[in-house]
Amino acid sequence: MIGVAIPAHDEEAYLDACLHALLRAACHPALAGEEVRVCVVLDACSDRSLDVVATHEALFDAAGCHLEWREISARQVGAARAAGARRLLEHGVRWLAFTDADTCVAPGWLAAQIALDADVVCGSVGVEDWSAHGEQSSVLCERFRGDYQDRDGHRHIHGANLGVSAEAYLAAGGFACVGCHEDVLLVRALEGIGARFAWSAQPRVVTSARIDARARGGFGDTLRALAIGLLPVNAAP
Repeated sequence: MIGVAIPAHDEEAYLDACLHALLRAACHPALAGEEVRVCVVLDACSDRSLDVVATHEALFDAAGCHLEWREISARQVGAARAAGARRLLEHGVRWLAFTDADTCVAPGWLAAQIALDADVVCGSVGVEDWSAHGEQSSVLCERFRGDYQDRDGHRHIHGANLGVSAEAYLAAGGFACVGCHEDVLLVRALEGIGARFAWSAQPRVVTSARIDARARGGFGDTLRALAIGLLPVNAAP
């Protein structure tokens, strides 16, 4: 069984597209019918995020997949990812995949992670809509696409495109309950136990270029810093 965990804090604007994309990935023929279970962790949500998730439950059931949700009040992305992973491990998943509520995975996302035959898969991210950055949109887009290493062998770490075997995740101690960089901390712990890595651009995702970042210091804040020239693009996590 494959598990997918998604942290969400007030994400009603993005969750519908995120879950539609995940359902397509869960039904990919290359998975040969392996069961896929998705857990959305609603962290201190005050909007309609729960309603959006609930409307997808029947769609997942009809496709032979499973969708569930958990509510927590941590306001910490690390705690939310950890809670999702913990629930999926209780179901006995062999593989844990992680993405974000403002991200749409490609139809072959899960299949690509599994096919790489590694303990850990660190994927890259793409951005298609830069309009949130207004007049800086075109400059930021050009700079990101020109310098970002969207290729096999990259060294980016994104919680929006990450996969790890259940065995390796448990051996590394799982996600730390922190407000940011929980993905980086987990990868460092996995490196420390000698896990086999695939740094790959094959599992594809498209994420938002939002300016209302949910995790301070994460990808959204990195893009804002790039837009005003504070960081080189290869410093992006």
